[in-house]
Amino acid sequence: MLFTIEVNGQQITARRGETILECLLRNGIKVPTLCHMDGYSPTGACRICVVEVEGRNELIPSCSHPVEEWMKIKTHSPKVIRARKANVELLLSNHPDECLYCERNGSCELQNLAFDLNIRERRLNGQKHEYKKDYASPAILRDPSKCILCGRCVRLCETEQEVGAIDFYGRGNTMMIGTSYNHCLSIKNCHNCGQCVLVCPTGALYERQHIPKVQELLHKPEARVLAHLSPTVAASVASAFGLRSGKDLAGLIAAALLKIGFFKVYDTSAAIDIHIMENAALLKKRLEAGENFPLFSSCCPAWVHYFETFYPHMLKHLSPVLSPMQIMGSMLKKNSGTEAANNLVVGIMPCTAKKHEMQRPEMYKGTGMLTDAVLTTRELINLIKLHGVDLENIDPVLPNAPYHVRSTAARLYGVSGGAAEAIARTLFFMLTGQELEPIRISELRNGNLRREVKIKAGKTQIGFVAVSTIKEARKLMDEILGGRRDIHFVEVMACPGGCINGGGQPIGADEKDLKLRVKSLYETDERENIRVAHKSPLVNEFYQKQFEYPGSPTACEFFHKAKNQA
Repeated sequence: MLFTIEVNGQQITARRGETILECLLRNGIKVPTLCHMDGYSPTGACRICVVEVEGRNELIPSCSHPVEEWMKIKTHSPKVIRARKANVELLLSNHPDECLYCERNGSCELQNLAFDLNIRERRLNGQKHEYKKDYASPAILRDPSKCILCGRCVRLCETEQEVGAIDFYGRGNTMMIGTSYNHCLSIKNCHNCGQCVLVCPTGALYERQHIPKVQELLHKPEARVLAHLSPTVAASVASAFGLRSGKDLAGLIAAALLKIGFFKVYDTSAAIDIHIMENAALLKKRLEAGENFPLFSSCCPAWVHYFETFYPHMLKHLSPVLSPMQIMGSMLKKNSGTEAANNLVVGIMPCTAKKHEMQRPEMYKGTGMLTDAVLTTRELINLIKLHGVDLENIDPVLPNAPYHVRSTAARLYGVSGGAAEAIARTLFFMLTGQELEPIRISELRNGNLRREVKIKAGKTQIGFVAVSTIKEARKLMDEILGGRRDIHFVEVMACPGGCINGGGQPIGADEKDLKLRVKSLYETDERENIRVAHKSPLVNEFYQKQFEYPGSPTACEFFHKAKNQA
């Protein structure tokens, strides 16, 4: 039911059942918030979103109060501004004065609020607590002294991921957000998805920086530092450089990295094509044997860690194929001739969990790691700016050969449902000798957190399911353990929507930015000619000359975590 209310002397349309904040935002009236999260029940904890309502003596939080027909609201009256300013000053009273070198300088919501409210001096001085920084995790670091107790990270970890790695503890002015028994945020209770970093309004949570390590590698004598770029990253950095959001900047990024000093820059998509081939071959083998279903994807390290932690009895169902990042590392370290010993590999990924994945024991093959450093999308942006490369004034270049040819199916991996769709295309060909028609699988592109489709290949019906977020994965696991038997392949992405919303992506992206990233990847698939991995000339050449066939002993040695026992 629609009705009108008065806001700042103007009539606007309201809907029964929505909050004041929802009504204001829908009508283009911005009200600042700190604790509020779209899609979550309101808490009204920060009191930054308070508004003045005629007839009420006290200010009311717009995020938690329902809109009513009689209301006359003022969103920026002197009384409201004073209250918001006082609340922000209280938060700043015991906040560290480290803005100059804070990780979130320039993207800190508390800093932005202080600027918008014209706070130019510290009027209130609170007791500053000396909290020990948490460096235990290989991917995510915590600085409790910068926490403002908004609770966003707690709510996301408990509700969207259902992990609960962090929570409130203590009472009154001793209340904090921390881990169980105040232990470190180690890999025991956190899966490194990095979603908490995206929602944190300050610098209390951030990724472990690999930029210093990369700079060290770039100046190492006789080293050949090789970078490979995820297609998801290339579609996510444009807005950071003042360009149209969602625009694919792979060519410009490659040119920038070469100027910075990288020996060569490759496209990770070439490794994704191999990932598709190996998983399709493994799934075909299991279909022929009729056992060990479903096969779970292994390209998301946060999901892999969660699966190993809570379902160790089902490890035979987890694909042994290395992630595309590690497949590329294997090719660059073990398949590049006599000079490979000097190759140092840097993966550029949209994911914080990749920093944990690169250090896993099974990722050491021979004398060293398959990947020497991982840069998130945010770190890539900082690295380019650090070296003063102007993306608007350089010419794009193609990724270096031989890893410059790829299918558009590889591009789909950045979106939830994309890996399942890419593998389904190739599996169908392996089973029937024909191409899947229509090649676009709409059921895996519906935008939901769970996507399902059944594909008939000859007389065989194959069930594919793609889920994003650990919460949805857990629901599906309950169904499978409860007896569901119509699923053959499950793709899991820990981040909602997939890698386009990965924990290493730029801070502050909204729904429009995410849709533009998805659109960029899907448009590439519709526009180009090589739309399946098994038609990539590079992949076919690799298998014919070096790896025999997908799933061969040689291929397993290079591209699997262990010898394939399926």
